Amino acid sequence: MAEKTILNIGFDDTDSPSGMCTTFLAYKMVESLSRNDAEFLDFPRLVRFNPNIPWKTRGNGAVSIRLKTGNPAGIKKRIRAMVSRYSDIKNGANPGLVFLEGDKIPPQFADFGRLALWQLVRRNDAKKFARQNRLDHTWMGNGQGLVGAIGAAGYDFGDHTLELLSYRKRSRFGTRRKISAQSVKKMQEITAPNTFSSYDVERDRVMITPHGPDPVFYGIRGEGVAPLLRAIRILRTDEKLDGHMIFRSNQGTGDHLHNELDPAMSPYSSGVVNGLVSTPPRMLRGGHVMFAVLSGNHEFWCMVYKPTGMTTVAAGLITGDRIRVGGGVRRASGRFPRVINLEFIKVINTARDTSISNPTCISCAKKMKSKGKNQGFECVRCGKRHPAKIHTTTNRALKRRLYIPDISAHRHLTRPLQRMGRTNTARFDGSLEWFCVYKK
Repeated sequence: MAEKTILNIGFDDTDSPSGMCTTFLAYKMVESLSRNDAEFLDFPRLVRFNPNIPWKTRGNGAVSIRLKTGNPAGIKKRIRAMVSRYSDIKNGANPGLVFLEGDKIPPQFADFGRLALWQLVRRNDAKKFARQNRLDHTWMGNGQGLVGAIGAAGYDFGDHTLELLSYRKRSRFGTRRKISAQSVKKMQEITAPNTFSSYDVERDRVMITPHGPDPVFYGIRGEGVAPLLRAIRILRTDEKLDGHMIFRSNQGTGDHLHNELDPAMSPYSSGVVNGLVSTPPRMLRGGHVMFAVLSGNHEFWCMVYKPTGMTTVAAGLITGDRIRVGGGVRRASGRFPRVINLEFIKVINTARDTSISNPTCISCAKKMKSKGKNQGFECVRCGKRHPAKIHTTTNRALKRRLYIPDISAHRHLTRPLQRMGRTNTARFDGSLEWFCVYKK
């Protein structure tokens, strides 16, 4: 009997704005491989990389699969054929595919994945990495998908979440999705906090269904297999679906916002800055808010957009507030320098909001006039005097706490408030419940 090999498969950029989906390819791979000798060692891994890359695919997600097989050559051949078949190359997909054999993944692969989480990593960097590490790899188009393929294969999860993706039958691709909003709301009420970001109560909006022509019908994010399976039993839709698969993911972890941004602020990078508010917030046309944070000897300009729901918080900042902010760097334009598009604001300490004014006469209720330098103030009506200006401290509405966008403005990687301080420990147990093709 042939000794079995552990095979790690990473792939990305198989979709385009016109259709297909990298996770759907993973679903079809698992369906195909489960009929053979493949033994799956983990959930398929859905890794969301830097959300600020301008040419990213939807959600900037790549997938990797880890399995044990006695026929690695046969598996590789089948996977290559499936990537070619299910990639929407004619409409702009640029797939990348890598194979890495062995139980231990070299640390440079985790480093590569960590870098792709918050920086701009170019396709030529990925091609060079593949050559230097003698990696078994394939790419089509311009090869942009190699970045995600390498990153997903080597990604080192700390915290993680699970996502159950349900898939449509091919005859329904591109048609309107119809789901009972009331059932989604009920599902969230019953399964929270073990599921998250499913329904925006404030805006009465379903958050689990995409809007494009891809094969995904809905995606439910959560902490374990049981609450996800319970969730799909509550949902109501008239459409007969093809099946579902559960992925391990870095969604909802905020993992792209751990590194400190440096003064150079490379465009499209993500990170955090700690410092003092150094300019009064300025309201821009459209209701957006802009201000600066002084960290060390450098000012970092920050922008808060109205759809985030954080503009009231930003407008309530004053010079001297100590804050921690995080987000993605937008390239400079003719109107603005490089700015950080904020994804959170943490108020660490609030400055005193003190105003100085001339005293008011207690008899006439009129502002007093200065008598000259160091001569105090006098009421021009009754002659009463006061020795100095009045210092008034205003109670501030801003609290020392973390502020994040409204749920409808969350990105895939945004850590929701209910996940703050939580680390997922869900383990893969080999149960077939994580993957299911429904009866025809």
